[in-house]
Amino acid sequence: MEFLPKRLALLERHVPLVVSKSDDFFTAIWAQRFLAADLAAVRIVSRSARSTVGRALAIIISRLGNGWIYLILGVITFQCTGREGLPIIVLAGLNAALLHCLFPYIKRYIGRPRPFHADPHLPVLLKVLDEHSFPSGHTMTLSGVLVPIVIAWPSIAVSAAALILSMAWSRMATAHHYPSDVLGGVALGIVLAYPLSTCFLALW
Repeated sequence: MEFLPKRLALLERHVPLVVSKSDDFFTAIWAQRFLAADLAAVRIVSRSARSTVGRALAIIISRLGNGWIYLILGVITFQCTGREGLPIIVLAGLNAALLHCLFPYIKRYIGRPRPFHADPHLPVLLKVLDEHSFPSGHTMTLSGVLVPIVIAWPSIAVSAAALILSMAWSRMATAHHYPSDVLGGVALGIVLAYPLSTCFLALW
């Protein structure tokens, strides 16, 4: 009966290895399915920008996200609130600067190629600012800028959400980002901007 302990010891050494390979296999399958669904969503959204109006909207919204939209938000906030809104404008600017400095490093670290690299048939409506996809810098920065504005005036939360959704749509419609890129950008923008915003407003 001495062979039984030896057999059990042998099984203990080999079973974890088999389970690990099985886990890696299923993880690879689900990762492949996720990436395929992500790319399929970009193809669907890009079709909405095939018309003249859709193409123009996607390009305009994306270009606004390069910087102009923040100047517009600052002007609107000041006109609606006067000097009372100055702390919020300053805080939104600080968030924008912080996130704008962070997302290029995150992109290079993740190193995810853009959708049109995965599918050369996708129409690219704009020239890209860099070669990496995750996260979307446009949605990340916009979300961070809107955080203090929504904290100060919760009634505009729906309008802020609509603005973020518009930006997310334009980034996918131009074939620059996947849905997971824009969702990741929104999540990172909110998570990074919220603590700074709450601390800043509490001390102001």
